[in-house]
Amino acid sequence: MSTPDTSPGDAGTRRIATVDALRGLALFGILAVNITYFASQYRGTGVLDARFEGTVDRWTYLLTDALFETKFYLLFSFLFGYSFTLQITAASRRGAAFTPRFLRRVLGLFAIGAAHAVFLFHGDILMLYAALGLLLLPLRHLRPRTAAILGAALLVLATEVWFWRGVLVWHTGDPDGTDPVETSDTISYVEAAYQGSFSEIIAQRLDDVRGMAAILLDFQGPAALAMFLFGLAAGKLRLLADPMRYRAGLRWLLVAGAVVGLPGGVLYAFAGNYYADTALQYFAGALDFLASPVLAASYLAGAVLLFHRLPALARAFAPAGRMALTNYLSQSVFCAFVFTGYGLGLTGELAPLPVFGIAVALFAVQLAWSAYWLQAHQYGPAEWALRGFSYLEIPRWRRPPVWAVPAAPR
Repeated sequence: MSTPDTSPGDAGTRRIATVDALRGLALFGILAVNITYFASQYRGTGVLDARFEGTVDRWTYLLTDALFETKFYLLFSFLFGYSFTLQITAASRRGAAFTPRFLRRVLGLFAIGAAHAVFLFHGDILMLYAALGLLLLPLRHLRPRTAAILGAALLVLATEVWFWRGVLVWHTGDPDGTDPVETSDTISYVEAAYQGSFSEIIAQRLDDVRGMAAILLDFQGPAALAMFLFGLAAGKLRLLADPMRYRAGLRWLLVAGAVVGLPGGVLYAFAGNYYADTALQYFAGALDFLASPVLAASYLAGAVLLFHRLPALARAFAPAGRMALTNYLSQSVFCAFVFTGYGLGLTGELAPLPVFGIAVALFAVQLAWSAYWLQAHQYGPAEWALRGFSYLEIPRWRRPPVWAVPAAPR
């Protein structure tokens, strides 16, 4: 029989190492997507940058969209819902009131997200998580089956909405694609702003935040809330405490990812890059509400099986997952320095493949730095601050020394 996958945690609790490792993996997937939006202002417009139209460039964008975009933030959303149940359990063990602490937590998360969106990256996800966390709070008493059904219903409803939008566009012919010339003119202005002064960068980012808000609420919001609910159900069943009990189910998820998730991801990538603002993109978006959660689930299943076979790999990813908020913010700090006028101003200057290489290198550094930091500290810097606000206390900054205790004589 396998043993529960736990590691030492704070305040006498036990952390689930698999959850931390999965969170670390999701963090890399989010970085692989976000860095492309720093590197090129053409991302998401449906128009390819004429400076990078080679075969390698096109395939890099297509693979990034098919395999990463809208997948890893959903995996992270699932883990948010799962961790929500762990927080409830921890509060119950301490005999503490959960609701006030959680409300302060989401308030702090929203404030951090707002600063992140304005000063670093308009594609911030923290504010959305905080808002959806408020919806999760009254749903915490749902039975696992009910939570899973409600999550599935949300995805089906979103699929129907986007499908009928596609039908409407198909019949009316409006919109009928993106104007490349008009888009390129706009991008030239945006690139100049992001390579400009501090005030120019902030003004442009505020404009982008307003445009991004509609996408977050309309497209990412329903899917993220659904994954919150799936995570809530899984957390109540403690599925990740001993995941190898469900080997057969994990393998079926891998098959589902190959059969449903990958084709849906390919269509999403193809439509987004070549048929933006057409009926095909709406149909692809509708399918994505089903395909991306399935592919995210298959990533989870594959990672769990791989972590079980290679425990050292799980141990490598887990520290980054324990410091997910710190690492997420520091990724944006790095990218803002490299690609905007805060530093090197290289937006629009680097091809897609080198950008992906930078993401890999940056995450490798974060893996090493997270492991090093947690040798001496209980929390990452951002986690320490958020915890302090949530608990209205000053958390321990450094990890207490561990002294070897000699075995009792026999």
